[in-house]
Amino acid sequence: DGVLATVTMRTLGGAVTQNATEPAALPVEVWPGKAYPLGATYDGSGTNFAVFSEVAEQVELCLFDADGQETRITLPEVDGFVWHTFLPGIEPGQRYGYRVHGPHDPANGLRCNANKLLLDPYSKAIDGVFDWGQPLFGYNFGDPDSRNDDDSAAGMPKSVVINPFFDWGVDRPPQREYADSIIYEAHVKGLTQTHPDIPEQLRGTYAGIAHPVIVEHLKSMGVTAIELMPVHHFANDSTLMDRGLSNYWGYNTIGFFAPDAKYSSSATPGGQVQEFKAMVRALHEADIEVILDVVYNHTAEGNHMGPTLSMRGIDNPAYYRLVDDDKRYYMDYTGTGNSLNVGHPHSLQLIMDSLRYWITEMHVDGFRFDLAATLAREFYDVDRLSAF
Repeated sequence: DGVLATVTMRTLGGAVTQNATEPAALPVEVWPGKAYPLGATYDGSGTNFAVFSEVAEQVELCLFDADGQETRITLPEVDGFVWHTFLPGIEPGQRYGYRVHGPHDPANGLRCNANKLLLDPYSKAIDGVFDWGQPLFGYNFGDPDSRNDDDSAAGMPKSVVINPFFDWGVDRPPQREYADSIIYEAHVKGLTQTHPDIPEQLRGTYAGIAHPVIVEHLKSMGVTAIELMPVHHFANDSTLMDRGLSNYWGYNTIGFFAPDAKYSSSATPGGQVQEFKAMVRALHEADIEVILDVVYNHTAEGNHMGPTLSMRGIDNPAYYRLVDDDKRYYMDYTGTGNSLNVGHPHSLQLIMDSLRYWITEMHVDGFRFDLAATLAREFYDVDRLSAF
């Protein structure tokens, strides 16, 4: 049976305490849950949360209400380095993140800091934008060897529990032979933003791609598949934001399962997932396949001077390739500051789970891998017999 626990803003040593100066959180029933699947999984009665961290000593699940009020729940169970719980009554639209307590020893590649709110690597949707201030960074500006303990929650977007249920009708993959394919590469916003026949509120969105005028345009050219430039949730770098610019192309992923909310016409957290699925269904009805340009070789967390947004604070050495003789620094095969550590089984699982999710749950038909060779590096050279 579940244990009823009142959880609030502060937890100490696994005990639940309450700070009288802060608003009380609503009671939450905490069950052990399951270690698989990873991420937040809604089953109609509640949500299972599971996150991998081999280095963590304690993991807190942080729930946020519409006003930004935070409720922290210490995850009660860990199996095979997967921390997990099930919360009855937690429904789609719930915004959340994690705080990971563990060693902070950058010289040895360990960068845990419970003051930094972290996105779930398995987020199915992400809501909000990054406020690129000091709190998002694990060190004090000007002193990369220091430790910064400013709380980052206010400046962080949040992971979102999604509704996994969708009426696919009779949707099926077109399964056209590769030799017979005519693939049209397109950018969600670039293809639809200035089209006069698309309603203004749908321009630049997944719904815009699904609009009959775009579908008819693709059919008129004989296109059999549309290859969308990156739609995984990505970050706009602070260097661009400071100049009043944004990342147009999207090769700066921070969520390998989440369709980017910037391309959604929905104002509801998690609504981008339903809109993306509706786009795929409409294209399949027109016998057009959907291929995604995917970027698994690095993330938006950058090098040792980058922000702490997700995997860096959850399990830095598991998720990233570090310099062997100085683990403060990252191997940078991509020119972007870091390289995903595909040699670690859980990082490889992250990629494979993501690919499987986009095929089975989102019904896409294929992938184009950005810098795929970097995923096949075992030591310094590409290994044709690598795990990936």
